[in-house]
This record gives sequence, C-alpha cells and structure tokens, in this order.
Amino acid sequence: MASVSMTINGKQVSGEVEGRTLLVEFLREHQRLTGTHVGCDTTQCGACTIHMNGEAVKSCTMLAVQAEGADVSTIEGLANGDELHPMQEAFREHHGLQCGFCTPGMIMSATALAKRNPSPSEDDVRHWLEGNLCRCTGYHNIVKAVMAGARAMNA
Repeated sequence: MASVSMTINGKQVSGEVEGRTLLVEFLREHQRLTGTHVGCDTTQCGACTIHMNGEAVKSCTMLAVQAEGADVSTIEGLANGDELHPMQEAFREHHGLQCGFCTPGMIMSATALAKRNPSPSEDDVRHWLEGNLCRCTGYHNIVKAVMAGARAMNA
C-alpha cells in the first residue's frame, strides 16, 4: 500500500492506496466524487477529465500516487454553492448535453480552454474538444455552450 495526499476541490485529503490505483478510482471510490466518469479506460473519451495543478488531464490512465501533493479540481468543485460556474450555466442554457455522461469531462476541458483562450473560435473549440467524445449529440450545442461559457468566464 502507498500513502497519497493531495488537495481536491480546496480540501486536503489523504489515503492508503495500492500502487496500481488509478486517480479516477481514488476520486470516485475513495473520495466519493462520482462526477468524474470512466468511459473507456484509455484516455480516448475524456469523461474522466479533471484539472491537476491547473491543467486538464485525463484521470483514467494516471495513478493516484502520481497526484501526490497536487491541486486537483473535479466537476464537483466548479460551482460556488448553489451558483453554477459560468461554463456549467452555459451548458445548461445552450443545452450542451443530452444524457449527461460526457458533460463533466466536457466542462472540465472547456474551462481549461477558456482559461488559455478567453475568446475561442468555433474551430478552436472543436479542435480542443477532439479528446472528448459525446455519443448523443452532433456537438453543435456543445460548441455554442463552450463559446458562451468562455465569454462569461472572461467578462
């Protein structure tokens, strides 16, 4: 067993894990933060996207021990109480979801894009989200939501 500690959504946490424990497993099973989804286990779908030290990363192929001492943010950490984060609100307002399975990863990726590029073009958004798969939509509303969310985040 290995000891791991990190800050998750502003809260210091620690735990004992097997060395092979994936970060997504640590988040979901050890910390009960189930908004981070597992869709493929191969970093292809992006449902497991979180922020680690300010960068969007896919947590399904990363070991929990690799996040030792890191600052981790999950979808649960975006909202401010009952007030949705601007990107979450944009996804709601522009109906950038259907079943919702991919939505947490999409939103985490989109917020990382908006921090890097406050005014992304449609092409920028489509390129950035290539690592996030949605099996329900044609991405039109997702792209609109990301562009609106970026504007709101950077207003």
